[in-house]
Amino acid sequence: MFKSDIMIQRHTAAGKFAITFLMFILTAMLSIGQNAKQALPVWWFGVSGAANFNYYRGTTQMLNNSITVPTAFHKGNGIRPYVSLLTEYRPNRVWGGMLNIAYDNRGSKFDGVEAPCNCPASLTTDISYIAIEPSLRLAPFASAFYVFAGPTLNFNVSKSFTYTQLKQADTKGEWSDIHKTGISAQAGVGFDFMLSARTSTSQMSLSPFASFQTDFGHEPRSVESWSFYTLRAGLALKFGKLKKTPPILKPAESPLAVVPEPAPVTATVIEKEVQFSVRAPITVPVDRRVKETFALRNSVFFNMGSSEIPQRYILLDKTAATSFREEHLQESQPENLNAGRSFRQLIIYHNILNIIGDRMRASPQSSIVLTGASDKNPREGKLMAENVKKYLVTVFDIGASRIKTEGRDKPLIPSEQPGATRELALLKEGDRRVDMTSTSPALLMQVGGSSSDFMKPVQITSVLEDPLDSHVIFTTEGAEELLNSWSVEITDEQGNSQSYGSYTKDQASVSGKTILRNEKEGNYKVIMLGQSKSGHLVKKEGYVHLVKEDDAKKMQLGLRYSILFDFDKSKTISAYERFLVDVVTPLIPENGTVIIHGHTDIIGEEKYNQNLSQERAVGAQKIIEQALTKSGKKGIKFETYGFGKDTNMSPFENNLPEERFYNRTVIIDIVPAK
Repeated sequence: MFKSDIMIQRHTAAGKFAITFLMFILTAMLSIGQNAKQALPVWWFGVSGAANFNYYRGTTQMLNNSITVPTAFHKGNGIRPYVSLLTEYRPNRVWGGMLNIAYDNRGSKFDGVEAPCNCPASLTTDISYIAIEPSLRLAPFASAFYVFAGPTLNFNVSKSFTYTQLKQADTKGEWSDIHKTGISAQAGVGFDFMLSARTSTSQMSLSPFASFQTDFGHEPRSVESWSFYTLRAGLALKFGKLKKTPPILKPAESPLAVVPEPAPVTATVIEKEVQFSVRAPITVPVDRRVKETFALRNSVFFNMGSSEIPQRYILLDKTAATSFREEHLQESQPENLNAGRSFRQLIIYHNILNIIGDRMRASPQSSIVLTGASDKNPREGKLMAENVKKYLVTVFDIGASRIKTEGRDKPLIPSEQPGATRELALLKEGDRRVDMTSTSPALLMQVGGSSSDFMKPVQITSVLEDPLDSHVIFTTEGAEELLNSWSVEITDEQGNSQSYGSYTKDQASVSGKTILRNEKEGNYKVIMLGQSKSGHLVKKEGYVHLVKEDDAKKMQLGLRYSILFDFDKSKTISAYERFLVDVVTPLIPENGTVIIHGHTDIIGEEKYNQNLSQERAVGAQKIIEQALTKSGKKGIKFETYGFGKDTNMSPFENNLPEERFYNRTVIIDIVPAK
């Protein structure tokens, strides 16, 4: 009767679990549509509690090195507690991840046996673990019902036993040869019953679950053949927080949004919050010859810890300086034009001392002030300025009395501001320099009048590959606030597809030349696919028609002007007003296009820099628009962009301080009417 009673109890417990499990599955399936459209948090945290229905298999008789019982034990079962801290990640409604860190008790009572003395004997265990259980979470119906599976990593924390035999005292001890760690596996199902109002930002769910822990890897000892598996049933209480739903965004009413006759766009709308549009060029110019007025920065940047002129600046000997002329830089093309973006412009800038020497030599009445700045060391700043002066005097024969030197701990317009704590190394690099100022017209242009700090620019002619107006612009208005990411898929009439992305900003562009590939013309369907921050899929459609303009004889000659800004400044645009009104505006033809794009260096927050570059570009556009209105010119289109710190669009790299200074810019491209 003893064994029979045990077997009855075990099968009764297993039967109850099976019935409960089936009822749970049935309830979940009947409720499969619950919360199907409710926005849910991405991250959940909580606790769970469960009953472990533990089942023993195999054989054990030697309990430890000093205790071996007279009769072997084989099967057993018992119910023990399980509690855990849990985290869930649900980026969308279908898949996600789970992590439980738990106290997992696998104790049970072996089936009773008869000792040789015809005495009933029993063996009870209290073996428990700290378990780490990562799982893949899958909701196959995109509903509250989910399944999960994954490995379990177990660390033994308890290994006691109690052996009881009739007519003798209980024997207690600890198992020997216990594995300290073990790896096994689990799988289960669950259902999330939402307890919070749909409109509440704080969400709570009560989640019944059931799972199976295999005995694979769960041989608790390195001796004998004892193993166990577990059926688990319990409840989890989970908490999550929704992000506030942003307002529905309306299309911008700014004149900056005007684009040349955009192609019609239709959308298959799943979420109304984002608006998708495509701007395609009328024709795609593959290359464009550009006559560029290249601004010269009035600074020489010194390496940290050195007062010598850096080797990247081009320094001549006296013989070479005698024949050096600034116009040679305008006419010559460097041999290695593929060495990096704006390579030619950087070569010209690195000739800054030779350009200054040539200009001062050609204008004997001109003079210059060299102000060296070295952090907390004005004496070193003056030494830096003296080394620049020495070069001009000894190599270009400039009279020493025409060059004044000063030393400061900070430049007159520093990049590092009081209280700054971030990216100080880059800021200090930019402030370690010698600035060149002059009131002599031969060294300056009309930008800002005689008070301008910027040197007279250099005129160069070059070829722009994939100019900005050849790009197809994709605008997903509201993407930064509402989407985790988005991408575009472009399909031609033959069904060939190209994919671009993923993107996180509201705007992205792809060269029309890249889309056309070897074709001269094509019609394309554009599908935007995005994932909202609430886990929904956003899909919208548009269409573009592209025509390549690759006749070298028809290559347009464009004009390019750039204006430079001090660190974190957008209002210095006023210093360029005379330049924009008197020089740039008269060169804009009727029915032409003006493309204005603002940039920043990589220092600072992305969103802040985006706004800063937009302010710079908008300020330039307003001045030009006012001047055009007064001149009576008509039919001029503006395309104005702020690219912020986007390194894919910035005119220069960001490795050197001078490159970062040149990226604080607004570039104005003037394209004649097609």
